[in-house]
Amino acid sequence: MKKNIVYIGIALLTGLLLGYLIFGRNTSKEAEVAHAHNKEVSDQTWTCSMHPQIMQSESGDCPICGMDLIPTETNDYGLSADQFKMTENAIALANIQTSIVGGIMVNSEELKLSGKIKENEEANTAQVTHFSGRMEKLFVNSVGEQVDKGQAIATIYSPELVAAQQELLTASKLKKNQPELYKAVRNKLKLRKLSEKQINQIESSGEIKETFTLYSHVSGVVSQKMVEEGNHIDRGQILYRMTNLSTVWASFDVYENQIGLIKKGQSIKVKTNAYPNENFDATISFIDPILNATTRTITARAVLKNSNSIFKPGMFVEGIISVNNAESNTTILIPKSSILWTGERSVVYVKTQSDQAVFEIREVILGDSKGDSYLILEGLKKGEEIVTNGTFTVDAAAQLQGKKSMMQRNKITDKVNDEEKIRGMNLPNSFQKEFAANLSAYFLLKNALVASNPNNASLFSERMLRGLKTINTSELQKKELHNVNMIIQNLEGMVDKEDLKDQREHFVMLNESLEALIKNLGTLSDTIYIQKCPMANSNKGAIWLSKEEEIRNPYFGDQMLTCGSVIETLSKN
Repeated sequence: MKKNIVYIGIALLTGLLLGYLIFGRNTSKEAEVAHAHNKEVSDQTWTCSMHPQIMQSESGDCPICGMDLIPTETNDYGLSADQFKMTENAIALANIQTSIVGGIMVNSEELKLSGKIKENEEANTAQVTHFSGRMEKLFVNSVGEQVDKGQAIATIYSPELVAAQQELLTASKLKKNQPELYKAVRNKLKLRKLSEKQINQIESSGEIKETFTLYSHVSGVVSQKMVEEGNHIDRGQILYRMTNLSTVWASFDVYENQIGLIKKGQSIKVKTNAYPNENFDATISFIDPILNATTRTITARAVLKNSNSIFKPGMFVEGIISVNNAESNTTILIPKSSILWTGERSVVYVKTQSDQAVFEIREVILGDSKGDSYLILEGLKKGEEIVTNGTFTVDAAAQLQGKKSMMQRNKITDKVNDEEKIRGMNLPNSFQKEFAANLSAYFLLKNALVASNPNNASLFSERMLRGLKTINTSELQKKELHNVNMIIQNLEGMVDKEDLKDQREHFVMLNESLEALIKNLGTLSDTIYIQKCPMANSNKGAIWLSKEEEIRNPYFGDQMLTCGSVIETLSKN
């Protein structure tokens, strides 16, 4: 009996143990799955396909355009807020390519400069006359003619020379008794650039010549003819300007960001379109110390030998300088194709995981341009992997997934930067009153753009422009004056261009400067609403001012009249 009870107890314990092993674990797994599912549901976010910056925890309508919100992808576990994932299929279709960042990732050891052949100004001379008279005959009649030293170039009638010849003949008869006088007369003729041969001919012939032949005292090519037959000329007057083309200058434009790469004495190879298969070696002999404020360039110059007259002034040339990259171990070079420019910023996309197509945007600071590449001063490290082809496609994917992208920056950072631009303005009271009085024309201009009426927009732009130009800005500091000038510049653009698209582009930039000034006005007679449309300005977003809280979009008019929101209210005081 006791044995049966023991057997029954063992059987019960065994059954309980098996039941736990079979059903208990399944229950635990189901609980884990349920928990994960609940977490996934709770972590689900919703966004707008047109405004990916909208992120909400519940479904509903977009507060900007009213479209239904759609769920964001929730399968990217372990990614940061700015990271996003692309499928292998999308990567292949868009031909997205990546490269490892490194100092030798791009082979760019040459700096190419554009330039032009110019005359060697150090070899320029002027052919002048050393006595007055009338030009009887010119033997050199056109620019570009080659003139050799000692070549006859003109004949001249000169009363001065007639008198000088008479003095010579008289002094010649008295040279035994007055040798000093004779010597002085001959020297007088030599100072007028007459040769010994010419003086001796006059003396031996005993006759006075009425016309005299002029001989060139320099060799070169005529670059400018400055006299005609029959002209009366004075002593010292220039007849021809001459240039010696046995050497020429190759003059190159060097942009501001290239200045640090060139130096005097550096070797340069010169190529021309006329001789595409030849390189001509030269040395940088001069670097202009003054920057051209208009072109933002300096001039670098090399001297080229031109004994065969290969180089013609005005000919376009290309200069190639080998850049010795002594910092190749520490310098980072990346292709220009990997960089997206957004005005003040430059960004790249970094692949953060080697085994998955996970990307995030990264802001970088650019250095000098080297061929098809840029030096990176900050933002990247060697060994990181960046997108080098298909960068715009990756950026579009970031926007669609509601991630930070080229067009959608960090809002907190933007706000700080905007406040930095606005902070610290000190507007004189007289300026504030005059400026506020011109705001009525601004609101008429804004309403004309809302109505998509380019004629009225041009009319009210001109009205506001006239008012602003009468304001005394002499007391404004540099920052304040810059904003006023930017407003005036964009108003002028709106007056000149009656195309609605162009007017709205100028309106975007006008409002950026206007916002900075309006926030620094001490008094406002009306409440002003600063409103913003995230889709304006090619999806970069743009603001405008309004006296009504209700949205009336000046960038799209009837197409999207209510697209936008109030981002700040300036109360009247």
